[in-house]
Amino acid sequence: MKDNRPRCAAGLALLTALVLALLVWNISAGSVSIPLEEVFSALLKPSESGIIWGMRLPRLLAAAILGGALSVSGFLLQTFFANPIAGPFVLGISSGAKLTVALVMVTFLSRGIVISSMAMVAGAFAGSMISMGFVLLMSRRVRNMSMLVVCGIMIGNICSAITDFVITFSDDSNIVNLHNWSLGSFSGTSWENVRLMAWVVGVALVLTFLLSKPIGAYQMGEVYAQSMGVNIKRFRAELILLSSLLSACVTAFAGPISFVGIAVPHLVKGLFRTAKPIVIIPGCFLGGAAFCLFCDLIARTAFAPRDMSISSVTAVFGAPVVLYLMASRRGGKGARA
Repeated sequence: MKDNRPRCAAGLALLTALVLALLVWNISAGSVSIPLEEVFSALLKPSESGIIWGMRLPRLLAAAILGGALSVSGFLLQTFFANPIAGPFVLGISSGAKLTVALVMVTFLSRGIVISSMAMVAGAFAGSMISMGFVLLMSRRVRNMSMLVVCGIMIGNICSAITDFVITFSDDSNIVNLHNWSLGSFSGTSWENVRLMAWVVGVALVLTFLLSKPIGAYQMGEVYAQSMGVNIKRFRAELILLSSLLSACVTAFAGPISFVGIAVPHLVKGLFRTAKPIVIIPGCFLGGAAFCLFCDLIARTAFAPRDMSISSVTAVFGAPVVLYLMASRRGGKGARA
């Protein structure tokens, strides 16, 4: 068997360099352009640039962290359902998180109570788990994976409709906050939010990486995984919890973001030409970070000084990948990663 390690190492190095380059490019570009020499100088002296350290850097770190989290969540869901087009947005998990966060925001803001970032994450996680529960119930009755995806889309539409209903009948001040958040954006991110999302996503990523060996065995089939000593019930529960936590963190801080969780894992697999979790997990995180940094650059600069919805931009680049995957499937059956 051909040794794929040099390609994997080169791929990880390439993605890391791409993320760093996009970070610098994003810091420099915007409604106020900053020369590269000033960017490097300001990074070394935080007190000298309020634009970079107060506005752009927290937003860009959020885009990188949450983009990576969304991509890894998509990889876990694709592994769980053995379906190449499974993802937090398509299966309605992001919409469930969106609904509960909207309810939490309306409930607290209408009473003048400030909501903590942890409360937002907790609310989004609860919504993600509820939506995932419905998807799992449907998966027991619907064996065709294409139909399961349709069920997930329907669940997402129901959650979105209820969210719109909540927004319509909320106070004017709440409507502005909910509307801006529901479109999906990394703007307005504070350093406190960055620290919390880094902590939550970091813990989830470490736990996911520790599951690399069971995930690799599970990709070969449940029977093979059981023969390798994997507790299938516990393993599937761990996949659900980790994928829901990652997608919930994204929704809580940036709103619903489409297609990243589906498209990026497949692009990363194509780059590495392997599905080994020990490589794909860090690759997905770096790939998701690069993808969202690139999309956020377009969202900030295309119609500057006005921002576009990040979900609109990710859809433009992610949807073609999903269409290709759906067109290339045979017989409507999902293949294991």
